[in-house]
Amino acid sequence: MRHRIQHWEQQTLLWFQERLRRAWLTAAMKTATFLGNGGILWLTACACLLFRQQTRRASLTALLSLVFSALVCNAFLKNLVERARPFDKIPSLQFLIRKPHDFSFPSGHTSSSFAVATVFLAMLPLWVGVAALTIAVLIAFSRLYLFVHFPTDVLAGIVMGTAIAWTVVWTVKRRMENRARVPQEP
Repeated sequence: MRHRIQHWEQQTLLWFQERLRRAWLTAAMKTATFLGNGGILWLTACACLLFRQQTRRASLTALLSLVFSALVCNAFLKNLVERARPFDKIPSLQFLIRKPHDFSFPSGHTSSSFAVATVFLAMLPLWVGVAALTIAVLIAFSRLYLFVHFPTDVLAGIVMGTAIAWTVVWTVKRRMENRARVPQEP
């Protein structure tokens, strides 16, 4: 089973290279990946949302989700699993960006993107959440298109980022409900 999945992943990436590669799409995917580098887009969005009281809680929740995503996926799981990147395993891939030096599983770009986008979807107006989710999908796809992750790396990033976000959102909401129930001293 594992061999079949690995074969499917390699064939998928090679199909991207042979069938999807276009100069304009490569430029767009490089931009999408750049926006995900170090969570720059998400940190900027959260920083902007901190200035309005109506969006401050969502911003802080998203930042917390982003931190947990980085700790779980980048600091812990990548070093535990130690999966090589596609360009190390598939010699015929024509690499398109500077090679990352960390491990492949799970995709940190994807996990952080879905961690923040899920919080935005849960706590902000629908259009903001949908816009963030659309950007998260583009960033995730860019990691495949640019051959820095296998499909299961990206899928794991989606699952991890989403699960972390829902856990953080639930915890924050529960804590706020508990605070509201505690009688205030005069």
